[in-house]
Amino acid sequence: MLRPHPAVLRRLVDEYEALAAAEAARGPAEPNPRARDLAYTLCVSTGTRDVKRALEAAHQWLAAAPAPARESAAATTGQRMPVTEPA
Repeated sequence: MLRPHPAVLRRLVDEYEALAAAEAARGPAEPNPRARDLAYTLCVSTGTRDVKRALEAAHQWLAAAPAPARESAAATTGQRMPVTEPA
């Protein structure tokens, strides 16, 4: 099974957990469509059918992932890195 890049998985987990915490603080209400989308994406990314299991798998994978030598915000946001010309 293919696994998502740890930076992408971290972003999905962080965003889902933040939305879930905000929903829990508000009390019972209409579920946030973005939270539903994130739950689906986490399930697909981890090969699970339940968001709780998806989060468990994601946390395990992230704990086992090697620390990146150089984390770039551009890698997770899709922004282009400036290109420098050789001297």
